[in-house]
Amino acid sequence: MSDTVSGAFATVSTVDAALAAAETVLTAAGVPSPAVDAELLVAHVTDLGRGVVRAKAVTRAPLAEDVVDALAALVVRRASREPLQHITGTAAFRGMTLAVGPGVFVPRPETEGVAQIAIDALRAVASPQPIAVDLGTGSGALALALATEVPHSLVSAVELSPEAAVWTRRNIASVGAENIRLVEGDLADALPELDGSVDVVVSNPPYVPLGMIPRDPEVRLHDPALALYGGDDGLVVVRSLSLTARRLLRPGGVLVIEHGELQGGAIRAILQADGWRGATTTTDLTGRDRATTAVR
Repeated sequence: MSDTVSGAFATVSTVDAALAAAETVLTAAGVPSPAVDAELLVAHVTDLGRGVVRAKAVTRAPLAEDVVDALAALVVRRASREPLQHITGTAAFRGMTLAVGPGVFVPRPETEGVAQIAIDALRAVASPQPIAVDLGTGSGALALALATEVPHSLVSAVELSPEAAVWTRRNIASVGAENIRLVEGDLADALPELDGSVDVVVSNPPYVPLGMIPRDPEVRLHDPALALYGGDDGLVVVRSLSLTARRLLRPGGVLVIEHGELQGGAIRAILQADGWRGATTTTDLTGRDRATTAVR
């Protein structure tokens, strides 16, 4: 443990002092949200909710020495810019708590809005058992959102990476949705048995251009390259995704693709060239282009 962390936690014996020490260390390390991360780490090491942690901080509740030591060790990891979700082993997504760790892309809050677009499209299907596919599912976040929020649907989640699929299977089992299945393999030739029958295809494909290395160490050093990089222009997988989705979807079926904020125009052009109708780009809560939809 570094001298900085040891010094910060040397006299810590209460919840409020632990929060202050953790925030100080994380701020010095350049962590983007030090106060929030400090609360989440204290909540994790004490097995308490954030609200309870805040209440105990107000009352200056005591912390056992072994708990302080465990917290200090976690703060060292977060200060090294290891993702908070890898440290706690979980990521929140649309009311679910998903297991994540090395080998799988950590789902981001902005993807919750992409999920909503796909959920709305699936709910609009008149069939008593609409069919959805998540291509490149990773942790299973999008597929599980569809399966749990449209419980009368059938969802197939496709994942190429064996390392990521370990987490997908774990999350499917943990969430307990019985209307979802995992299919391991390349999205380019996935699910031929569903050709022409799918109602909604959703994907958060790798879309970072090879020359644009992510600035944040949490992404650059810890998210799997297979889930990040989409070739020289970032759109190699998107081109394959467009063709696969056209094969899978029935006429009138909907495609939803998450992408980078500067890629909407290029993706609409790809989709229009492939024969899609009504390609439209929508923004996330920050006003950035986030998803493009199209109709088969």
